[in-house]
Amino acid sequence: MRSLPVAVFAFAVSLTTVRAADQVTVIVGRGAADLEHFAARELVGQFKRLFGVNVVLADSIPDRQDKLVLLGSPSRNAAVRAIAGGSWPRLSDQGFLLRSFDRDGRRGVMVGGESPVATLWAVYELGHRFGIRYLLREDMFPDPQPLKLSGFDVIMEPELRTRTWRTISDSVIGSESWGIDDHQKLLRQLAKLKFNSVMLSISPWHPFVHYEFRGVKKQTGALWFGERFVIDAETPGRVAFASTGEFTNPDLSGAATYEQMTESGIRHVRQIMLEAQRLGMSVGVAISALEFPREFRQVLPGLEALDGLRNLSCVPSDELPPDDPGLKELVATKLRAYIETYPKIDRIYLTPSEVHEWQTPVDSAWQQLSQLIGKDAPSLDSLMKSAGSRPQIAAGDRGERSIKGNIVALAFLHNLLADSKLLQRADGSSVDLTITSVDPVLYPVLDRVIPARASTLNFVDETARRTLENTEILEALPADRVRSQLVITLADDHVGVLSQAATRSISELVEVIRKSAWDGFATQCRMLAELDPTVHFLSRAAWDRDVTARSAHDDLFATITGKQSASDRLWLAMGYLEAAAELTGSSGSGFSFPLEGMLMKHYCGDPAPDWWEQQNKLYTEAMIELYRAASNRHPRADRRMFYWAKRSEYVLEYLGAVKAVRAAGIARKKGQNEEVMAQLEVAIESLYNAMDTLSDVVEDQSDRGLIATLNRHAWRPLTIEYEKLLEEPEH
Repeated sequence: MRSLPVAVFAFAVSLTTVRAADQVTVIVGRGAADLEHFAARELVGQFKRLFGVNVVLADSIPDRQDKLVLLGSPSRNAAVRAIAGGSWPRLSDQGFLLRSFDRDGRRGVMVGGESPVATLWAVYELGHRFGIRYLLREDMFPDPQPLKLSGFDVIMEPELRTRTWRTISDSVIGSESWGIDDHQKLLRQLAKLKFNSVMLSISPWHPFVHYEFRGVKKQTGALWFGERFVIDAETPGRVAFASTGEFTNPDLSGAATYEQMTESGIRHVRQIMLEAQRLGMSVGVAISALEFPREFRQVLPGLEALDGLRNLSCVPSDELPPDDPGLKELVATKLRAYIETYPKIDRIYLTPSEVHEWQTPVDSAWQQLSQLIGKDAPSLDSLMKSAGSRPQIAAGDRGERSIKGNIVALAFLHNLLADSKLLQRADGSSVDLTITSVDPVLYPVLDRVIPARASTLNFVDETARRTLENTEILEALPADRVRSQLVITLADDHVGVLSQAATRSISELVEVIRKSAWDGFATQCRMLAELDPTVHFLSRAAWDRDVTARSAHDDLFATITGKQSASDRLWLAMGYLEAAAELTGSSGSGFSFPLEGMLMKHYCGDPAPDWWEQQNKLYTEAMIELYRAASNRHPRADRRMFYWAKRSEYVLEYLGAVKAVRAAGIARKKGQNEEVMAQLEVAIESLYNAMDTLSDVVEDQSDRGLIATLNRHAWRPLTIEYEKLLEEPEH
């Protein structure tokens, strides 16, 4: 053994007493990167569990050993170079191979890629082909099997080169509530699924950066728009929490002041970035270019409050022109703060689209952009007409205001980023730039309306199904001239706290962007919940154009359950969930959005809409199939199947509470007080059962955050209303 890291050397030495015939030797080159050493350790762990063999690590081929795994590429591993000879294929920086060999008495398999991270993906792909399935929270291993290293001849190149996971965002049921342990766990699973990019979505009021402007310090540092989520002895499902008190992000727990929150928040984000980059992923921060904490209104006249929860931020009004020097200085200050706070960041995602009040300067802004576009620039009138008449996405007056604000903001960014030093790190290198949420009307000229060398991240509509209704928009984008990713929604915010699936719709959407030469995608979701089959599909389809929604589903579930019949049941279950989510999202926008009033808004006195019956039927059918599948599976799938089945119970109990609240509202409108009380009691029981059911299967902070959300926005208002009615004289 030579030139190995101390920990690896110690591990290898501990196994040298085992007979060579019982060993597998993994050869890691002397010039291997840290990530390749990590890949080797991952492979060792998988082989020991899969085959029950002993594995040693070395940096050269030993004598009299014919069970070999050569890790890496010819450029970083002499053993690979010697065995591959001139047969190593031309690969991209993401390409990798699995290739068996039998040469000069040496037998084994080469597992490597053109880059260290590609070698790590090769290791995970080998594990997949041996039957390991990587879920978002855990790995599922097959039963022990004989070791077989022959028969591999696989070359893989990505169909979609950029595979981004969005995290943090702004919801208590999302990863904003996660501590570093939850983040690290997910990131390690995403690496196994070959995701290669992480986007941290940060709001102006988050405690993840600090800066000062004209003597005013940033003073707002909050999670969840500053809402508080109290967990006390009366909270249903409280057993899911370590203690009563306040639910919060564990990494920021105990931080009482702005300074403490910000110090803890910055440390938290740096840890996420460090883990992602250790796993070979690029890391970016997504921020709104023209949205600021509200305290800066006092030093820059013309900023106005942005309507939203607690009005924590502000944006330019029409009275603050885009050429205002103070505004440019404030945006530059904000950008520099992120780059200096996170000097190893790879990318900044800038969103220009919030400023819908910028209407007056649109003529001069479009004149500037038209000069960049050239002779084929469309007229402003034609853009207004397109934005006003389009279906689904913002249309009418809202569409026209949206495109005007977008045009002015894009012109502003062109002027701002003319200063090439703005995105420079301390060492002189530049952070990459991605412009997000450009209005789809501008897609045909997208490559010319964004700043030079920028890529784009594009949002068309709230769900994959609704985005599919606008495929002509996706096809109009010049993906051959500008690197572009599509935001793919895995779970719709408006369906909110209900179970969801979207694999079928997303499979169609992936086919569209692949044929249109888009660079990749960025996911959008809050909870992990039932997302495993959808993410598994994305992880396979991003590399293989022959993968379908059904083939990916069976590849996952027939393997982990051990039975095709169980996979068939789960296919039905996920289909019902997808249909229920589509129905809920299209028929009742915001039906269970996790915000104040989410339950009691149904206490309105209006009759229940007809589609509720179909919604309940679909979720009932999903639960039935989940339980049928759970009774017909391999024991290794017990935990996951139980989790999904119990969540389906929770959904039906929650829908029962909604139905009862609606009935109570109707009775109240009719003056039927006894019926009001009876229905509220039904709602209280159903909601209690829903939250208690959730507590049986909590796996991460999002699950706890869901209970905390239901407690604050559903349970407490419901019980307060009931107790108020109890105190009225007639009761």
